[in-house]
Amino acid sequence: MKVLTLLVIFISFLTTNAQEIAILKYNGGGDWYANPTALPNLIKFCNTNIGTTLNEKPEIVEASSPELFQYPFLHMTGHGNVFFSQEDADNLRTYLLGGGFLHIDDNYGMEPYLRKELNKVFPDKELVELSAENAIFEQTYSFPKGLPKIHEHDGKRPQAFGIFHENKLLLLFTFESDLGDGWEDPQVHNDPEEVRLKALQMGANIIQYVFKN
Repeated sequence: MKVLTLLVIFISFLTTNAQEIAILKYNGGGDWYANPTALPNLIKFCNTNIGTTLNEKPEIVEASSPELFQYPFLHMTGHGNVFFSQEDADNLRTYLLGGGFLHIDDNYGMEPYLRKELNKVFPDKELVELSAENAIFEQTYSFPKGLPKIHEHDGKRPQAFGIFHENKLLLLFTFESDLGDGWEDPQVHNDPEEVRLKALQMGANIIQYVFKN
């Protein structure tokens, strides 16, 4: 009954065609609140450059909350431990299968914890790497080589992973790229403007892909 009720709430919300984004708050001690200027800057960029009408102040929502279903797009980041209770996992699964989308940007260090917790959300699905030909890299901005490298950590190439259901991308995990650092205010990381622009453009592609599909 609870799952059915949440689906009804979410389906009702989708009919409004609202464009809203929220930050996903999770347990485990990881810094879900990292990069505080990142998402507001990306939203401003999208509203200016790709015609979105997103609220410039993203809300914060917990993984187990029914309020999850008010937001078609969730963003998650951090450096460390991630923990989903069974209630969190069940709620996220219902949200994603019902039409929601989750973008997870590894801010460095969360990947091993995240993979374990995603197994709770989708025990029957795996993260698969997206090819450079995926449509998410060819929206308003073209990234023919796939995910751009924004910050260097371990000398690894940037990778985009996804979870699909019936050929629909439900979840995007960006790894060894650090898009969120590139979205932050310029003085936070002192990135060159061309690097920040790549990060913002890739972020805009993600948002455009989600809201038009």
